[in-house]
Amino acid sequence: MPISVGSTAPDFTLKSKTADGLVDVSLSANGGEKATVLLFFPLAFTGVCTTEFCDVTAGLAQYADLGATVIGISVDSPFAQEAWANANNIKITLASDLNKEVTKAYDVVFPMLAGVGDTSARAAFVIGADGVVKYAEQTENPTVLPNFDAIKAALA
Repeated sequence: MPISVGSTAPDFTLKSKTADGLVDVSLSANGGEKATVLLFFPLAFTGVCTTEFCDVTAGLAQYADLGATVIGISVDSPFAQEAWANANNIKITLASDLNKEVTKAYDVVFPMLAGVGDTSARAAFVIGADGVVKYAEQTENPTVLPNFDAIKAALA
């Protein structure tokens, strides 16, 4: 079960690879100013994840209009995430949870995905500017996308 609505979201600092090198990405960077949509996903370079992040990229302006920043989190290295984003024109900030610490803190570990190991489950959280979880969803099957209409409704 993912952490529940109404709870304080665990803060984190993860690495993201950009054209400027490795940079820190943290939840608290938006604190008090913007809501944050956290999208946990199993693995870069997989079909469903690519579809999800290309679709969210295409609608990124909608999240900005709702006063939110979107961060994608997976257990891939920041270098693999950057290569995937570049190959697919993904414009969302991607953060590497290589050690699975944030995935565990949000309680969204997917055990033994395809028999290769533990990954992040497909999950979505809306964190208010106050640091409180406003929406939480983990899909039972990693091939099923979160309810993006419900995510936007939680931001509205």
